Amino acid sequence: MAGASLAIQLGRRGIEVELFERALFPREKPCGEGLMPAGVAVLERMGLDAAAGGVPFHGVRYNFSRFQVEGRFPSQDGNKVVGRGQRRVVLDELLFKAAAATPGVRMHEGISVDGPVVENGRVTGLIVEGTARRADLVVAADGIQSPIRKALGLDKAIRQRRFGVRTHFRLARGAKHIPWIDVFVRRGYELYVTPLPGNELLVGALVERETFEGAAESEFARWWKAEPELAARLEGAEQISPLMGRSPLEARARCGVAPGIVLLGDAGGSVDPITGGGMAQALGSAELLTRYVARGLANSDAWLMEFERERNKMLRDYRMLTGALLWLAGHPRLASGTMRTLRTTPRLFNHLVGVSGGVRRLWSALPAA
Repeated sequence: MAGASLAIQLGRRGIEVELFERALFPREKPCGEGLMPAGVAVLERMGLDAAAGGVPFHGVRYNFSRFQVEGRFPSQDGNKVVGRGQRRVVLDELLFKAAAATPGVRMHEGISVDGPVVENGRVTGLIVEGTARRADLVVAADGIQSPIRKALGLDKAIRQRRFGVRTHFRLARGAKHIPWIDVFVRRGYELYVTPLPGNELLVGALVERETFEGAAESEFARWWKAEPELAARLEGAEQISPLMGRSPLEARARCGVAPGIVLLGDAGGSVDPITGGGMAQALGSAELLTRYVARGLANSDAWLMEFERERNKMLRDYRMLTGALLWLAGHPRLASGTMRTLRTTPRLFNHLVGVSGGVRRLWSALPAA
């Protein structure tokens, strides 16, 4: 999402772009599929929101054994904002095709990149299937395990070793649409439920490594069947995709830029997806980088650290909130008590959900009641 959306925006500004993509589309990817409001807003500014489609959701509901607490995205400039649930296979293909149709963008699908070209301490291009391809700027949007980040010595050890799994269900005919992302917090794991078009649901889990006691498929089924509300929702549903997983869920970079190169999206660093903002952050970071590239290429690398500081500032509140929630997830009793308190202060909880959705700053005034 980061690389393709960047290519679209740069191409529209008259900047020539070559994008090398290892995958062939359409392709499935294990990923949460709730696009937060900040990401929806980027697609709107790109003119792609209608084509992206998706079903709206109002916010996030946290479910504990004896109570539930709802957090609604706060309004922005007097307008209601929503997230959208959409299959990642749909979003990725949409952005790839839009990039391929953008003047000045040359797309290469099913192509492997061997590594960066480094000359006199500066990245000057990429080695693509054995051939050096040079450019004024290289952007590595090659994922959470970024080979380019590692090749440049910018990789940093991670602290968490959780992993994620997900599958999709098509609900029984007549099932009621519920416009929320539901989170079920349990010891050692959380379940996530995201509404999707076509009367579909994504059901996923973020899991501590030692949590699975047997085969992943049977353990996962046992978890969701143990939730009465979720089990009732899935009664008569058809599982329409295999269980897919990914680990690690976190990546760290010593720095997100170096002479001649920017690490974008998960390649530039990724926190645990417990707050669900990864796709929105990829789109927002690409939009920010577009503004810098559009005015900065002629100034060599002088602008790179300025971009990095602004990106870190943009993501700082989200990362702080994610760290707090991740710590709480490891302490279920304290998490339950915290959520009970937030249940009595809905303005504060809506504010925090707005931070996770990218529409509020952590230390800004609370939204109106």
